[in-house]
Amino acid sequence: MSNSMLTGIVAALFAALAWSLNFVVPFVIGDYSVFDFALFRFGISGAVGMGFLLWKWDTIRALRVSDWIVAFRLGFIGYLGYFLSVAGAAIFAGPVIAPAFLGLVPVVLAVAGNMRQKTVSWSALIIPLALAAVGLALVNASVFDPASLTSTRSLVVGIPLAIAAVGLWTWFGLANQRALAERPSMDAGVWTALILVGGGLEMLAFMPVGLALGVFNIPQLGLGWDVAGPLYLWSISLAMLASVGAALAWTFAAQRLPVALSAQLIVSETVFGTIFGLAVHGRWPTLTETFGIAVLVAGIMTAIHVFHSERRLAAAA
Repeated sequence: MSNSMLTGIVAALFAALAWSLNFVVPFVIGDYSVFDFALFRFGISGAVGMGFLLWKWDTIRALRVSDWIVAFRLGFIGYLGYFLSVAGAAIFAGPVIAPAFLGLVPVVLAVAGNMRQKTVSWSALIIPLALAAVGLALVNASVFDPASLTSTRSLVVGIPLAIAAVGLWTWFGLANQRALAERPSMDAGVWTALILVGGGLEMLAFMPVGLALGVFNIPQLGLGWDVAGPLYLWSISLAMLASVGAALAWTFAAQRLPVALSAQLIVSETVFGTIFGLAVHGRWPTLTETFGIAVLVAGIMTAIHVFHSERRLAAAA
């Protein structure tokens, strides 16, 4: 396996690990809403991105206006738009059904990526895709439990929002790789910082709308340390780890891996998220969940093997 491919795989797995922490946020920030959390998280990560851009001022001066526009658009698609869709899906469809739909992202992105840039044969991709689909179904088996429906407010609103989130992340994955392919000399840190700044500014722009809609709890709860301490700690932690760190890692992965493989590696986010979620709830996984996690891991390993074998054959040819 080449060093470039290995670096990409490790980077994608790290990004998935960092993003999986999002699943535990609603349980650790007290009475604050996910919108309060997002305001701090994206605001902090945007500020970090801006600081990095100022430090790289000579590089920034060489950027074109189109670079800023594309990066800010990606910030909206992959950060603000995706987050609002996910949050809305969780609010209306409940905490079980929404993540189950979002589990479709790796499968949809892998298919779309291989359709746009065929890097492996479809016959070779069938097994890892099938393992991912089966594993996701098993891990999210509780979605079919009638008890899960008691936490829903409106499936008519929630399910379309969940589908929109799947579409937005697929769009982001494809558009981000295309943008990087068109900019082979782009510094990964600069590109990540541009996207972070775009997402942060767009979240701030959403704040007046959110206040009018009443989705923020900050006006009622205040920002005193005794109440907002967990909000501060988790916002800073995830801003640095899940926004800055994961976004940079994903840029590294996108520069080194085909979309079809990086999409398969996103499946590990469900594995990590399930483990963290079980830890937060203080319980062991059920037999079905355990088998589902094992199938997902098998799918990830199979995908890596398939793409590694294809590259080795191509190199030999």
